[in-house]
Amino acid sequence: MSHGLVRVLLLAAAVLTGSATALLAAEVKEPPARDWPHEGIFGRYDRAALQRGFLVFKEVCASCHSARYLRFRDLEGIGLDADTVKALAAEYTVEDCCDENGEPFERPAKPFDRFPPPYPNEQAARAANGGALPPDLSLIVKARDGGEDYLHALLTGYGDPPAEAEAPAEGMNWNPYFPGGWIAMPPPLMEDLVEYPDGTPATVEQMASDVTQFLAWLSDPTMEERKRTGIKYMLFVLVLTGLFYAYKRKIWAKIH
Repeated sequence: MSHGLVRVLLLAAAVLTGSATALLAAEVKEPPARDWPHEGIFGRYDRAALQRGFLVFKEVCASCHSARYLRFRDLEGIGLDADTVKALAAEYTVEDCCDENGEPFERPAKPFDRFPPPYPNEQAARAANGGALPPDLSLIVKARDGGEDYLHALLTGYGDPPAEAEAPAEGMNWNPYFPGGWIAMPPPLMEDLVEYPDGTPATVEQMASDVTQFLAWLSDPTMEERKRTGIKYMLFVLVLTGLFYAYKRKIWAKIH
């Protein structure tokens, strides 16, 4: 459901109930527009940012959120070499099937394996998060209205609620960029939460920017290839158009 539709429904609820809290919740704040290096026809992913973003995802986000479409070998797309990917995969265990008795067993993950989810099933995820289900992040940038701008604003937008706003349940957190204003996820980022190998200061702003770019890549890992193909196609069409035009001029040159 888009933010616009959510806002309309909340406004309707406020009108019907006369609730000040509902009116406050209806005012979903628009995320600020940001410039991302992968935007535009010539845009490319920033590999350094993607690697930092994966670190944030691995050490922070992956404790609650899954990424079911991510395989370890896919990380070569963010600039990690095959040996690094193999070593990274070996840090995790996955369940495989089956041993000589037909029983499932655990083994170290390999590059072709999917990134392990934090919970074995939806029920376990809800039980660990007070009934809320942390969404899978594989396509989160494409699945949310506002894309990268929304996700970055959400990660950096936590704050104190307006005096008139009342939390619908205990443990909820105020974030004006989230539809309804109240979100079950607590602020996930804090200063120096991770240590970047390249020495980049791990500010909340930096981590939010990096992990957003990583999740944008995860949502669309073939974007650069599509853009290259599109540019080649356009150049081909341009050259072909020029040849046809020159041929037409030659054919009709003697006709007055």
